[in-house]
Amino acid sequence: MLFPKKYIGNWLDKSIIYFTTYLTILLLVFTFFAEITFWDEFHARFNFVAVDYLIYTYEVVRNINESYPLVLLLPGMLLISLVVIASLHYFQFYKNSFQNQMPVSHRLSYYCISVGIFLLFLFGIHSSDAEWSNNRYVNEINKTGIYSFFAAFRSNELDYNTFYPTISKKEAQKKVAKDLFDLSNSSQKNFWIERKITPTKESNHNNKPNVIFVLMESMSADYLETFGNQQHLTPFLDSLATQGMLFKNLYATGTRTVRGMEAIALSIPPTPGSSIVKRPNNQNLHTVSDVFKQKGYQCQFFYGGDGYFDNMNVFFGGNGFDLYDRGRGSVLSDQIHTKRTLITDEEVQFENAWGICDEDIYQKVIQVSNQMHQKNTPFFHFVMTTSNHKPYTYPSQKVIIPSGTNREGAVQYADFALKQLFNEAKKQAWFNQTIFILVADHCAHAAGKDEIDIKNYHIPGIIFGKNIAKQNIELLCSQIDIFPTLFAQLQWEYTSHFFGKNVLDPSYQPRAFVGTYLHLGELFNDNKLVILNNKKECKTYKRNPISNELQLCKHDTAKENLTKAYYQIADLYYHQQIDKNRKKSKS
Repeated sequence: MLFPKKYIGNWLDKSIIYFTTYLTILLLVFTFFAEITFWDEFHARFNFVAVDYLIYTYEVVRNINESYPLVLLLPGMLLISLVVIASLHYFQFYKNSFQNQMPVSHRLSYYCISVGIFLLFLFGIHSSDAEWSNNRYVNEINKTGIYSFFAAFRSNELDYNTFYPTISKKEAQKKVAKDLFDLSNSSQKNFWIERKITPTKESNHNNKPNVIFVLMESMSADYLETFGNQQHLTPFLDSLATQGMLFKNLYATGTRTVRGMEAIALSIPPTPGSSIVKRPNNQNLHTVSDVFKQKGYQCQFFYGGDGYFDNMNVFFGGNGFDLYDRGRGSVLSDQIHTKRTLITDEEVQFENAWGICDEDIYQKVIQVSNQMHQKNTPFFHFVMTTSNHKPYTYPSQKVIIPSGTNREGAVQYADFALKQLFNEAKKQAWFNQTIFILVADHCAHAAGKDEIDIKNYHIPGIIFGKNIAKQNIELLCSQIDIFPTLFAQLQWEYTSHFFGKNVLDPSYQPRAFVGTYLHLGELFNDNKLVILNNKKECKTYKRNPISNELQLCKHDTAKENLTKAYYQIADLYYHQQIDKNRKKSKS
């Protein structure tokens, strides 16, 4: 636009125009192929996950390299871009531009108009404007990838009160408090969620079993024969389900690993935007580790990749967990004062883009458990698996389906590795004093045609231990209820800051919190689903449990207000904890 007239059409002008045009075409072609791979994984246009992937380039690039033929894709993209630019040159697309003698003032006016149109689209049109259909796939197709990417970049965390429907703060606090505990027997004031949990029987202060919690990557309930699968992918999990406490109607709070971690560790409903695990100032929060530490436990977090990914080390290390991960050069924050132990090359038989195989991380768990037992220290292990993830590679000759074939093979291997963990654990002196908890982080196929596709949140949950009664829990429940239920089984007395409940309590009202990074939902026992969105809208649907279809129905004011209250208070509580930590750090 501002190029001097005497240079228009010369070699420099042509070089700049052709070079920038080529880069633009290459970017568009790259985006096209990137969207295909992204849709293949998430069934959506670019969203906040794509924004996250810009940060964790090692895992993402290696995963793409292991999953797709990059040696063909990259040259192909370069060639397509060259063909397009050659076609533009052949048909003299820029002939008028190279002969243009328009004064600078005129060109500047066109430039200002172009910038004005750009700003209009940037600030006047929102990605959510494309969401006019009840079919989520239609809404996603309406969007453009690049625009969706930048829209997600701007909405990584959303202010709840600005974007979501609310009720008065006092009413919200009352509703949540009444739902969490009996106010007539509570000494709490201001209707806040902090409360003392008193066991139904006399508290046994010596009841301190070790706890190994395994958060299983992408282990949808429909992979288990227990839930109707006929492919025989999980014989060990199916066997274990008959020997322990099985949650048959358990739902994940979200569609990503960090959302599952948040639900389990914090026992809190999902809040708008990215998971609390990924946000800044997420240290010194009230987590399940606080309860364990008050009982004298040592808490550990195990991850087969680099815990820098998804901010895991910062979150778990900043909330009282010692860290065991496969370091790749990342440095811990100075604010983390727990111990980090790196898994060495000698301890690894197989690894891919996401980390070491499940067998290897379980071997580390066994090793550390033995060390804790020798010190006579009760332990709580939080273990995150990685093998059931694209590119679905694992050690060869372990299961029938060859490594790298498909998701079913990875599920088979994940089940095989769990069996190896239990076989090895049974040989240890601490096995009979240990409770194992197996819960999926989210489903393998997270997206569906609805805003929130309920069937894609159904996950397995099993608690197994010597003193854990065998039973099938048919009640609708959430990931946030897992540890409150465990603590009740242990007859522990403790101060709770959790939104989760003991699902075996006679007063428990079945419900499950489910959400995406923009839509927040609560599923009730009568199959009504209340969804809040970032347009300050609240809708009630009736779900057909057989077909999984959602039918918009009349507003259910009581349920809608309870849902609003829970999400409103969860967001408020989280930010109040942050503010409290900031004041401490300044003092």
